[in-house]
Amino acid sequence: MKDGLQVLSSVVASQLITHGKYGGVVPELASREHLRAIVPVIREAMAHAQCGWRDLAAVAATEGPGLVGSLLVGLTYAKSICFTHGLPLIGVNHIEGHIHAVIMEARQEGNPVSFPALALVASGGHTHLFEVSERMTYRLLGRTRDDAAGEAFDKVAKLLGYGYPGGPIIDKLAPLGDPKGVPFTLAKMKGNPLDFSFSGLKTAVLRHVEHAGMEREIAGRREIYAANPTPSFDEIVSATPQSTRDLVASFQHTVIRELLKRVRDAAIEIGAESVIISGGVACNSGLRAASAAAQIGCPVYFPTPALSTDNAAMIAAAAFPKLERREFSSWDLKAKANLTLAV
Repeated sequence: MKDGLQVLSSVVASQLITHGKYGGVVPELASREHLRAIVPVIREAMAHAQCGWRDLAAVAATEGPGLVGSLLVGLTYAKSICFTHGLPLIGVNHIEGHIHAVIMEARQEGNPVSFPALALVASGGHTHLFEVSERMTYRLLGRTRDDAAGEAFDKVAKLLGYGYPGGPIIDKLAPLGDPKGVPFTLAKMKGNPLDFSFSGLKTAVLRHVEHAGMEREIAGRREIYAANPTPSFDEIVSATPQSTRDLVASFQHTVIRELLKRVRDAAIEIGAESVIISGGVACNSGLRAASAAAQIGCPVYFPTPALSTDNAAMIAAAAFPKLERREFSSWDLKAKANLTLAV
């Protein structure tokens, strides 16, 4: 990261193949894979950026929220670099990183985000709505009470016999189905109307599967994945009858309606000048298309796909304002599985 705008290199080590056979992330395996990959990934990133340790002003690392084992690997290695080379350490909130990925790219394109902004961070582990001020303070407006949006995509995909991660599979299948083919209702929230809930929708999909007698069809798709963990999309489509395509399309359509309804209501409530939608779910093509027609009333910003899922560039982007303010972390900085962002 240079001047808070230019990404000199961005290297990502994917663990999808490792976890795919289990249908989801296995925490112990995740931390072991982090430990195995961190040194070669950092070396490759430094080589691509054509810089050495003396060229760095600070080292940033995620302190949470997330899987503690994986967080510890990154945080411990960051501390060792700082100690060895006399560099300051900056701890970054993972969720804040997703927000700054969008802010950074918008500035790069000469179309900066206006404040106050509304930020939706939707991923496999988070679905949060924040009011973001120009001074980069955050007020939590709503959050999921059960499954995160990305988690709901993965669980429904697994239920229907597809591989992991399920979000991209559902997104590719959804345009082949009728989004109103299976009538699902939006969650009605008591208390905070800006909160989310996806567990009821997931249960509704399960009940539909049971009622339609889809067990044999699902077993057939699982056999395909057992023989080949990465089948072609044509193979997936051929093993997906139209009724299931309609189910997938209807599920995705309902999740998108749920997300954008809360976004629209929250944007009106705070008088947002812009909307940020980030996190892994921001890759969803249906969500991107629907947001353009959602009549939110202000510009909507998405990150590029490369900066939607977890990456180090977004953590550097969130760390840069802290570097400018010289807000450094102490050596006793700890990894936190649960870490709030709102002040």
